[in-house]
Amino acid sequence: MNQDVGFIGLGLMGRPMALNLAKAGHNVTVWNRTATRAAEVAAEAAKLGATMRVAKSPGEAAAGANVLMMIVSDPPAVESVLWGANGALAALKKGSVLVDSSTVSPALARKSAAACAERGVAYLDAPVTGGTWGAEQGNLVFMIGGEAATLARVEPLLGVLGKKWFLLGPNGAGQSVKLAMNLLLALEVDAMAEALAIVTSAGIEGGRLVEVMQSSMARSPVLDIKAPMIVAGEYKASFPLRLMHKDMTLAMELARQLGLKLPAGEASRETYDAVLRAAKDDPDYAAVARYWEKRPGGKTATPQGGVAVARRGRERPRPGRKRRDSE
Repeated sequence: MNQDVGFIGLGLMGRPMALNLAKAGHNVTVWNRTATRAAEVAAEAAKLGATMRVAKSPGEAAAGANVLMMIVSDPPAVESVLWGANGALAALKKGSVLVDSSTVSPALARKSAAACAERGVAYLDAPVTGGTWGAEQGNLVFMIGGEAATLARVEPLLGVLGKKWFLLGPNGAGQSVKLAMNLLLALEVDAMAEALAIVTSAGIEGGRLVEVMQSSMARSPVLDIKAPMIVAGEYKASFPLRLMHKDMTLAMELARQLGLKLPAGEASRETYDAVLRAAKDDPDYAAVARYWEKRPGGKTATPQGGVAVARRGRERPRPGRKRRDSE
């Protein structure tokens, strides 16, 4: 049965997700912070023979929806969409469902769930993994926190967008697992970059290490994708480094709240932080390998001193660098 779906956030992940819902015959109303992007996605849907309406505000996208889905860049974006001017939360009708696939803190997910409950709206935190390819192909994996009955209501939509979903516990559980997953992915790619730095510094072509890795116990799907990017030095974003850095920061904060020390995670976050601060583009998180790139004269592109600077000021925004629209 076709549903009236609101969809907020049309970035690298949201755009193909919204298109897949429209192609499946659902009545999709979209909103994006950058209005031109929403118009472009609606035009793309029309070329595919699907109908997609563009809302002028988050509230308008939410007002007629049986299910509102959102996937925006960070906690401030979630709060703006839900509680800001013409926000979605006040417009959601009683009995509807909010599915938030943004990656945020478990605490914010629980806050959103409580606010929804006050309005008679069901809520799932449902962050995803699978990258842009998974979003385009409808092969995402959802990590879900919430009630089984709520999940059952939206499973027909999830089946359009993903191949698998896991109900992991109450609201916030999906976000906890997602932060742990992204920390794991970040550490794997950082470790691969370090290993390639050793090999290439020893005068061996990096591709030979990749060949061996892919024939060994070290092989993993993420390294099959990211290792060739590192060897080629080409970092077109599937998952931007700035968002991975954000998720690692959220994971470190969650660990602190839980009384855990994560020395490998903290050290890796410092490396990502240093590369992010030096970046003049918006690369994939595989660009963490730039930490070991050589400048003329044999010096590394990001010297050890850069890590110390990052540690002292890691929560401050970088001067002159505006946040890019990832929705």
